[in-house]
Amino acid sequence: MITADRIPDLVSLLGSLCDICLAIAFVGCVFTLLESALVLGFPLEQREESAVQPPVTVLKPLHRAEPGLRTRLTALCRQHYGAPVQIVCGAQELGSSAIDVVRQIKVEFPGNAIELNIDPRSHGANRKISNLINMLPRTHHDTIVLSDSDILVESGYLRGVTAPLAAPHVGAVTCLYYGLGSEGLWARLSALAINSHFLPQAIAAISLKLGKPCCGATIALRRSTLDRIGGFGAFADALADDYAIGVAVRSAGYEVVTAPFVVGHRCFEGSLRQLLRHQMRVARTIRSIDPIGYAGTIVTHPWPLALIGMLSGSADGALLAIAALIARVMLCRCVERRFALARQNYWLIPLQDIMAFAVYVASFSRATVHWRGVDYRVADDGHLIENKT
Repeated sequence: MITADRIPDLVSLLGSLCDICLAIAFVGCVFTLLESALVLGFPLEQREESAVQPPVTVLKPLHRAEPGLRTRLTALCRQHYGAPVQIVCGAQELGSSAIDVVRQIKVEFPGNAIELNIDPRSHGANRKISNLINMLPRTHHDTIVLSDSDILVESGYLRGVTAPLAAPHVGAVTCLYYGLGSEGLWARLSALAINSHFLPQAIAAISLKLGKPCCGATIALRRSTLDRIGGFGAFADALADDYAIGVAVRSAGYEVVTAPFVVGHRCFEGSLRQLLRHQMRVARTIRSIDPIGYAGTIVTHPWPLALIGMLSGSADGALLAIAALIARVMLCRCVERRFALARQNYWLIPLQDIMAFAVYVASFSRATVHWRGVDYRVADDGHLIENKT
């Protein structure tokens, strides 16, 4: 029970909390401007490509026929590449709607080596990795490119991701990605979250040498390197399987190179619940990788922190909130300019930022995630444990 004599203490505590939020918001504004500069400086020029382009196998694990899947698969069939390309599409369910799409692509591109692998076997809690394990025996070539089903690529994609592998010290190549939203509100918010939070944060981490990403959007590596790190089976229960692959490659003595271009990530969340579940899984994945670093990303939420700081009644709080919002819009504009993206709905930025901050706070609670219709508990070591109840 709160008594009258404790009210001054609570008011003082609230004031201190507001002051802390304003201080972090100010730092966040400065950091947002730094992110904007780093985004504009992100190198997009193509590196010198190897004269020899190796035969490559693209592994495309599928779940269902998400919107635009046909377009994304077609883009892989139209690569400007001077060597044989094998595309292996994998499904774990015989009734998956993605199967018909793959069969249509095979008919449309009869000259391409497109294979469909349907195998329901499970090898661990991570169903994507289980799918890849089932697909691996179908590979014909030593150079392997992993590409998620929601990734859209340009015609020079394979040239760009395989070229760095010509260097003996390079063990894997990965790509950063931008968000592509559909007409729905929730999908647009999901794309905005990628473009205004993930992408600039990843660029800042690389530029400031604060992180070494390895993104599931694309991982290219040699079969010999994959065998050396234990194959896909070594990551069958990992939540952050892409990050774990990167760590394993570096531990084997190789570098993981970030390609000097980005690929598109198609967002198709159809409801608020789907959006929050996806963002919570991403947040808890990042937190499981680097808890301290993740806690430090509080500075990337200056707008909601400034709003909290305004509760103290300080005029500085209102000015800082305006500055934070301007900085966030400027960051989105810089991302659009650097990567030639379509203009986004800036009026969604305040809503997205508040949602992102709510997810950030909630991610420190229960270590559970929802992934492809299944609930998992995340162990302290980052491994997935399926909830049976």
